Amino acid sequence: MNFKQLEAFHAIMLSGSTTAAAERLGLSQPAVSRLLAQLEESLSLRLFVREKGRLTPTAEAQALRSDAQGLMDSAQCFRRHAEQLRLGGFRRRLLKVAVPNTLATTLMPTLAQRFMQTHPDVVVEVLSGSYSDAEQALLGREADIGLVRLPMEMQGLSTRATLESEAVCIMPKGHALEQLAEVSPDDLIDCSLVLLGRQRQIRHEIDMAFRQKRVQPRVALEVHSVSEACAHVAQGLGVSIVNALLARHCPMGGVTSRPFKPHIAYQLAIATLSHAPASPLHDTFTQLLVEAMVQQPAKAG
Repeated sequence: MNFKQLEAFHAIMLSGSTTAAAERLGLSQPAVSRLLAQLEESLSLRLFVREKGRLTPTAEAQALRSDAQGLMDSAQCFRRHAEQLRLGGFRRRLLKVAVPNTLATTLMPTLAQRFMQTHPDVVVEVLSGSYSDAEQALLGREADIGLVRLPMEMQGLSTRATLESEAVCIMPKGHALEQLAEVSPDDLIDCSLVLLGRQRQIRHEIDMAFRQKRVQPRVALEVHSVSEACAHVAQGLGVSIVNALLARHCPMGGVTSRPFKPHIAYQLAIATLSHAPASPLHDTFTQLLVEAMVQQPAKAG
């Protein structure tokens, strides 16, 4: 028996399948299945029964669940202690925050500065990526706090605060669409579009809005963050449909926005592990992040 096998067991207990466990651990599904088989062999116990495509824990697995959780928590404490030593000793604390790429380079520098002014003993590590990346980082204990989109894709996380937003159409300043009070798919028939990648939930909702209006979108570019979309729109390469809450934190020189209809709602959340202990440090940073997200950024100049 080794730690990797225990880690696989714990991930399967949380997710209910080797496929979902593999996503949590960043491994292939066959690798997780092998780790589980090796653990069962070393313990001489059957831990799961396959039922209708899911793995159902046996009574033995349920009895071992709390022990596995304790080992995972101990490993995380060990890792965190080692990181604190690497960063400067026992008096330094570490806070890891996962946010979308857009916010990592726009909102986070100012927010980190505000936080560190009142918490000089804390080292802040910023992880950037997609909402799925944030969930993965939280579940893998690589992040303490993460900004995610609801509903979350993975189990095992809890929300500390929620934020409401909606889709807007962004366009270069002076574009003909700027004359409209709101923009619909009918208004975009002849427009080049800069859209987020097809694997994202927002893209599916945008595509559905165009199909309902029987409009074929003219996709010129696909990007993978709201900041990328804003930059390409500012360059005059097309218009885009993005999350208003993130778009307002992009450098908006040369870009303006209008509400998009039909309404596409976003619900974002600041999340942590479900069993994570209460932390005043996490509460403070969560509050600052919510305030920074909803505050209208100051315009340059």
